[in-house]
Amino acid sequence: MIKSFKNKDTAKLFNDLDVRKFRSISRAARIKLEVLNAAVSLSSLRVPPGNRLEQLKGNRKNQHSIRINDQWRICFIWKEENAHDVEIIDYHKGEKLWEKNYLQ
Repeated sequence: MIKSFKNKDTAKLFNDLDVRKFRSISRAARIKLEVLNAAVSLSSLRVPPGNRLEQLKGNRKNQHSIRINDQWRICFIWKEENAHDVEIIDYHKGEKLWEKNYLQ
């Protein structure tokens, strides 16, 4: 279950509000947020394989991510069987977490 959001835009999208910067991905992002909200364990996010669950490193150590598409990710901290600090990020716009040295 999602316990907290890292930013207001991700929370707004989860609550079915319009977020301009997410318009092109809103449907897919909401589906992935619902999947994250329904997850009872971290391993349950491995299905479907399209989620591409990954544990992150570097400046995002202790975070995991699932993919919305090739450009957008949902990053979160998994603790006590819940998702915390959930955020949607565009890794093409300056995020370096997807460089080889940031992944396990």
